Amino acid sequence: MNIIAVDIGNTNITIGLFLKDTEQFIESVPGKSVKKLTETLKSAWDKIPVAKSSKEGRRDGVIVASSVKPEWTELIGKIAREALDERIYLIGKDIPAPITMWVDEPEKVGTDRAVSAAAAYAVVEDAVVIADFGTAVTIDLVDENGIFQGGVICPGFEISAQALRKNTAQLPKVKVKKPDAPYGKSTADAINAGLYYSAVSTLQEVIRRYAETIGRWPQTVITGSAAKTIKDDCDFIDSYVPNLVVKGIVLAYRKYIEQKR
Repeated sequence: MNIIAVDIGNTNITIGLFLKDTEQFIESVPGKSVKKLTETLKSAWDKIPVAKSSKEGRRDGVIVASSVKPEWTELIGKIAREALDERIYLIGKDIPAPITMWVDEPEKVGTDRAVSAAAAYAVVEDAVVIADFGTAVTIDLVDENGIFQGGVICPGFEISAQALRKNTAQLPKVKVKKPDAPYGKSTADAINAGLYYSAVSTLQEVIRRYAETIGRWPQTVITGSAAKTIKDDCDFIDSYVPNLVVKGIVLAYRKYIEQKR
């Protein structure tokens, strides 16, 4: 199965190419960079072999996307049509979410959360927490039966740093990194430490409360662009998996095809 998996986020669009279910590359591109997006998609599509049964020379592949930003969904769809003469298939619209959800409004749960949860549970096959540190932070719980129970949503580093800068008179905006010490010697270092340790402690506290609910400490997976920044100070997590959403998109499509068969 040849798949281009596209994770359309709030800041970046991540594109992964899988040939015969084997990962070839995964690349993250700023969502505003139309030229780079077009080049990356075209490069991936050109690597997909032509279908043996196609007289028109069409390639034996599919483009599947999960999106949290409608305007960029339209952009990727336009690029696929105009540059590749192909369409995209959307998780949640053309392809059902690959996990059962026990929440009030399942149709409003971001498909990025759904595919990540399904991918994590497919490996763990037990209760698991999936924490995605991106523009926003989501920390979700899947129970031992593979049911998505819900989660929490928090502002990510960029949003938090911007809020401090915008709503104060003199505080600077910082780019969060691992602090050199638990307290800052400058205003910028103090903000950095505050945002960094707030993220670590929030994750630990949320997992602790999930554990109290289900009666044991669940497996925990973290992903997302900022997860790499904090993972070394999170000794209570089990796995750091970059690009979990992309891998979940592939799983969702495979599950969809298997069910159709």
